[in-house]
Amino acid sequence: MEARKPVSLIKTEDTNAQTWPDEPQRFTQDDIDEFLLWCVKQNASDVTIQSERPVYNEISGELYPATFRMLDAADIAVFLEKLYGAEAQARLASGKDLDVSYEIRPDRYTRIRFRVNITAILTKGRDGAQITMRTLPSEPPTMQDLNIEQEICDNWAPRQGLVIITGPTGSGKSTLLAAGNRMLLERPRGCGKMLTYEAPIEYVYDTIQSPRSLVSQTEIPRHLPDFAHGIRNALRRKPEIILVGEARDRETINASIEAAQTGHAVYTTTHTLGVANTIQRMLSTYEMDEREERAVALMETLRLIVTQALVQRVGGGRCGVREWMKFPDEVREKLMDMHFTKWPNEIQRFIPQYGRTMEKSAALAFDDGLIDRRAYLLLSSSTGA
Repeated sequence: MEARKPVSLIKTEDTNAQTWPDEPQRFTQDDIDEFLLWCVKQNASDVTIQSERPVYNEISGELYPATFRMLDAADIAVFLEKLYGAEAQARLASGKDLDVSYEIRPDRYTRIRFRVNITAILTKGRDGAQITMRTLPSEPPTMQDLNIEQEICDNWAPRQGLVIITGPTGSGKSTLLAAGNRMLLERPRGCGKMLTYEAPIEYVYDTIQSPRSLVSQTEIPRHLPDFAHGIRNALRRKPEIILVGEARDRETINASIEAAQTGHAVYTTTHTLGVANTIQRMLSTYEMDEREERAVALMETLRLIVTQALVQRVGGGRCGVREWMKFPDEVREKLMDMHFTKWPNEIQRFIPQYGRTMEKSAALAFDDGLIDRRAYLLLSSSTGA
């Protein structure tokens, strides 16, 4: 059957406004990969598939319809099963949203990857779903691509210990970690065995040349039930580097500290803003009677904390602004000589000497014309003890 010509929902010469020329009367699983590849070729950063709506591509920050007709329940069911599996609708009905990664291999040398979130919604009085698919680069960016400060790069690779990347949701923590991994892999002697535990896996390292390194990526909960289980698994596999997607509970934080104490370099993230706030938040997961002991264990292993925020860049796009602090021996010794409840104020005092405050980074970005005054004022007041 002859393919239908592109249909433009808007009378315009803008090629982004054209819908998929091979759109079927009803989606089947065989159509989905071909359709997603077309979306990627349109330079879509995100593809949104929603009940009772056309599919939308987000291109340069604007939404464009990618299908002519609205998707009904049968179409959505096909997408759900293809992207997640047969149990997708049951999991949505139980009140859970779903985070997975999805991959297309159009040929043996090419991998097209997506980060997928599936959330139940109400549409026209009935239960439906919205599927948000973020297209992922074929390889992680470099630290130079992200304009990461040289001092952060210089302190990124401790022989052992804990490196924590913090920031709110959507602040680019995973991207910064991936860039850091790439830097480790591209060192002349590589980095040995690197194990990552992520939910979901966003970046892969197939195209990174590193003959003396071995990367193994595990997706939570697809391959293992949780991050704490992943760290215990890692300790039986003799790695040099362990990446833990998120240290969000006491069990995972404990396991991360234990791994760092046993001679590994451990990289993880938390949802905090500010170096001092990060330590407070991690210790707050413990009961009062165990906080002091856990505080000492955390401080013994801590090597670097980086807080990142993404704000609108003047002229378009987004700009990363960072607060960071390194924790050399003399800093850790000074802090362990005082009660842990005094750490936040002391750390805030140390940041200008052993790193850079968010206020200082925001001022530099503002002076360079990268961010506007509103973003500068917002960042200047966003951290601190």
